[in-house]
Amino acid sequence: MNELSTSTLFIILVILICISAFFSSSETGMMSLNKYKLRHLSQSGNKSAKRVQKLLDNPEKLIGLILIGNNLVNIFAASIATFIGIRLLGDYGEAFATFIAGLALTVVILIFAEVTPKTLAAYFPEKIAYPASIILSALLVPFYPFVWCLNKITQGVLRLFRINLDNRQDALTHEELRTVVDEAGALIPRKHQDMLLSVLDLEKVTVEDIMVPRSDIVGIDINDEWKDILKQLTHGTHTRILLYRDSLDEAVGFVHARDILRLLSKTKFSKEALLRAVRDIYFIPEGTPLNVQLLKFQRNKERIGIVVDEYGDIQGLITLEDILEEIVGDFTTTMMLPGDQNTRQKDGSYLVDAASSIRDLNKKYKWKFPEDGPRTLNGLILEYFEDIPESNIGMRLFGYPIEILELQENMIKQVKIYPLLFKKKK
Repeated sequence: MNELSTSTLFIILVILICISAFFSSSETGMMSLNKYKLRHLSQSGNKSAKRVQKLLDNPEKLIGLILIGNNLVNIFAASIATFIGIRLLGDYGEAFATFIAGLALTVVILIFAEVTPKTLAAYFPEKIAYPASIILSALLVPFYPFVWCLNKITQGVLRLFRINLDNRQDALTHEELRTVVDEAGALIPRKHQDMLLSVLDLEKVTVEDIMVPRSDIVGIDINDEWKDILKQLTHGTHTRILLYRDSLDEAVGFVHARDILRLLSKTKFSKEALLRAVRDIYFIPEGTPLNVQLLKFQRNKERIGIVVDEYGDIQGLITLEDILEEIVGDFTTTMMLPGDQNTRQKDGSYLVDAASSIRDLNKKYKWKFPEDGPRTLNGLILEYFEDIPESNIGMRLFGYPIEILELQENMIKQVKIYPLLFKKKK
């Protein structure tokens, strides 16, 4: 090395620092790649992606190769820097020259071989990793024995601490997948993001969260006079109508509007003919998650079912369309249900049907009422008072100023909510 000029040594040092920067940026670029995008490109036949995927399939080998190369280069760079320092500052003593050379090299490596290339690779991983994979794949061949030995030693040390590398999990959790969809930005339209998130939430929502409650089920008492039944059949607005005897607990079955039209076309349309057209009831236990019920509807070729509790009492009604609306949003043909008549006032408040579902209100207006208790606003207010309140009473419920406007028998019929005032006082 004594035969080499100082300028030559500087050139060699610069080359070594550039090689160190290559290894540093390669490591960060490889580890910063979107593995799902990489897998997609690899399966699509992209050669660069396949090459990178092959390296990442054995991350311990890749890391071992990069660290071996980086450390060798840095050691050689330190030796040359020390030699240059002694040559230039030898008059001040070898110890001083070595210290200055080491300090200067540390600063240079941190800036030009570590922070700068790694930052660049973190922002542009594909532009760094794909070209670097060509060199790394070639270097892995001659360095393979060293990498293999290093990995065996490393695995032995990890086993001493009882760390099992075979338990590595690459699959996304439910919440991680939600985050991926939320952060997709312009890659996925907002409407499609909402649909994907709704699909992910199906397992958290149960049939009683979206069912038509028992009090709102439209049915026909088969024990009524035939002319009254006929009037209800001809003026009905539902595709499927529930028939029962005296009360909903004595449900007989459903009759389809198509069958009613067929029977009406006949001259002899009687109650007996109507009962023969009745279809069996499909019962659904309360607490069934929507994702499970969707599969059950598909498997059993059903589109409507009655939700019952553990005692067999009818709690509500749910249709296939109700579940689909949870995914794609309300259909324009959806019948008017409690909560659809909620209107906004000039002062920013809302007139709300107290029978509205809390979950629907939160979803529609971005409110924050708790959903782990009563399912309707009426039930939430009754739980708060622990009694039937009087009308024209105001309260602050979970931060929202609420005024009770109308009572009907033992239920709260209509309330006024001031969400804008809530936001100002928050």
